[in-house]
Amino acid sequence: MREDCEINYKDAVFKISTTKQKLKQKEYLQNGEIPVIDQGQSTIGGFTNDKEKLLDCELPVVVFGDHTKNVKLINFPFAPGADGTKVLQPKKGILPRYLSYVTEVLVFKIKDNGYARHYQHIEKEDFPLVSLPEQKAIVKKIEELFSSLDSGIADLKKAQDQLVIYRQAVLKKAFEGELTKEWREKQTNLPSADELLEQIETARQVFYNSQIEEWEIELKNWKEQGEVGKKPKKPRPLTIPDAPNNGHNERKWDIPSVWVWTQIGSLCFVTKLAGFEYTDYVNYDIDGDLPVLKAENAGTNGFKKTDFSRVKSESVKMLKRSQIFGGELLIVFVGAGTGNVAMVPFNQRYFLGPNIGMARPYFDLNSKYLELFLQSAFGKSLMMSAVKAVAQPSLSMGTIRQAPVAFPSLKEQHQIVQEIESRLSVCDKVEKDLADSLEKAQTLRQSILKKAFEGTLLSEEEIAKCKADKDYEPASVLLEKIKAEKGK
Repeated sequence: MREDCEINYKDAVFKISTTKQKLKQKEYLQNGEIPVIDQGQSTIGGFTNDKEKLLDCELPVVVFGDHTKNVKLINFPFAPGADGTKVLQPKKGILPRYLSYVTEVLVFKIKDNGYARHYQHIEKEDFPLVSLPEQKAIVKKIEELFSSLDSGIADLKKAQDQLVIYRQAVLKKAFEGELTKEWREKQTNLPSADELLEQIETARQVFYNSQIEEWEIELKNWKEQGEVGKKPKKPRPLTIPDAPNNGHNERKWDIPSVWVWTQIGSLCFVTKLAGFEYTDYVNYDIDGDLPVLKAENAGTNGFKKTDFSRVKSESVKMLKRSQIFGGELLIVFVGAGTGNVAMVPFNQRYFLGPNIGMARPYFDLNSKYLELFLQSAFGKSLMMSAVKAVAQPSLSMGTIRQAPVAFPSLKEQHQIVQEIESRLSVCDKVEKDLADSLEKAQTLRQSILKKAFEGTLLSEEEIAKCKADKDYEPASVLLEKIKAEKGK
């Protein structure tokens, strides 16, 4: 039977002050002598060469992200990051790695408060204190189980990476015309490249003319309210960026002769929710009937449903260009995920939110084709070619309109989508199974930790062996020593 007692987390640690040493993120170096440990996901957030920033503490220590809830066990000299980096040194009689696992368990228990602070809740919690030999045995057992688990997780992630490679290989062949080559050779009535270009320009002009009156009214309304509206712009002249060759001077961007190069701006009306429109006219309402689309809804492989903010359609009815009916493309133009593209499903009306662009086809074309083209490494690289090499990449509505698109006939677009989906349907199922397995692995990790601190991870034989250890002393004795240390 395990003999343990409870200890309050705050009583189990020394909270090391980082006031004089902490660095702001803008002060980080990419390389340097001293690693910076902060509350981010990565073990090392950056570097510094300022030796005065080196934290004086007894290693190893537990670093806890007050905002992020990330837990790290650090056993090398470091400088602490900015606000939110809590450095916790376990008191004598508590193994650092044991405390690290305890902290993970407590993190899982407390409510996620977003970017609020979490340590205030952690330090109020009690956790089981056991003898040092039992702490060592628990840590060893956890690490043995985690080792097998991590090996399985690594295999799952490797399989995910292979699926990404396969997906891109399928898309590359599709948009080079390879998947529909035999189909195309059997067709007798496909339009020529010149006819396609004419169809695109005619359809665009028809759409533009049909909307002039509506746009004029909308512009008049904006001007009466002291705001400046803008008509949709035509894209600049089409340019296809030079592509790197493969050493044999073969161009990477070759397409079939009956396809044409065009631009997103020639195929779609491209817009975003203007800043003044958002701040002056959009009020979120929990009872609203329109879900608001944001950048998070455009995932790497398509549309993602989320816990949507909502607005009432009546309150935003004047913002006609931001009404979403299905079939439009969402395009992330700033921040994380810049360049992600997703087609909006047809089964629900939506409203275009901030920080996300929208491309609405001018005429009857296959939106799914455009989505898949711009998700391919081939298409995304063309759209992102105008982006400057900066830390925070971004696209303007102008650069989105300019993005080149390889464009076949509508009939072939449908065939290409069919060919892609027939190959990727199994891939999508496997991808979901892998994601489910990774989620189960995380649940299993928590289950192992839970058992460890409920006293059910070690067998009776293992506990008996711990009690026979020469360093064994009951947890109650250990607790008294820790209290005495606190008194000093």
